[in-house]
Amino acid sequence: MKLKGKKIGLAITGSHCTFDKILPQIDNFKNEGAEVHCIMSWASLNTDTRFGKAKDWYEKFKNASGHNIITTIVEAEPIGPQSYLDCVVIAPCTGNTLGKLANGITDGPVLMAAKAHLRNLKPVVIAISTNDGLGNNAKNIGLLLNTKNIYFVPFGQDDPIKKPNSLVANMNLLVDTVVAALEGKQIQPILDR
Repeated sequence: MKLKGKKIGLAITGSHCTFDKILPQIDNFKNEGAEVHCIMSWASLNTDTRFGKAKDWYEKFKNASGHNIITTIVEAEPIGPQSYLDCVVIAPCTGNTLGKLANGITDGPVLMAAKAHLRNLKPVVIAISTNDGLGNNAKNIGLLLNTKNIYFVPFGQDDPIKKPNSLVANMNLLVDTVVAALEGKQIQPILDR
């Protein structure tokens, strides 16, 4: 088991179209021996979309992880001083979250979890899912690629013809990216597809 005894914080942001790809990753982490604690952004926690109702997704993530979900800044803050997680994974990571993380903005539970975890010099893994990764958010990706203890799940264009600026991580590489990040390494190649 690649992650035996590790505690993973899975931080879920509002890229609702990728929730169905993230949910099975909890089982993948658990099958590798990890314990998973979910953290939900306010958008993921409170927004009903064509991809499902917020309360249904909350229950699915809670049931899959087997733990209560962190949903507030106050609940996320102890991740720093208690240092109980080995890795925080932001999956999916929206462009909004990416931009705030790159610019030191901490205005929600996911960003607080990342900030609190980074203070302990532990890895934060980003699985991007954004329509402006090759647009306005390209500079933020560049900044974070060069930030200590930040690692990216390999990503690529999901629809270069209809959405040429859109980038999405290969969620099938989430576990392997975390394993590498825990060793202080960026999985390669980082550009997928």
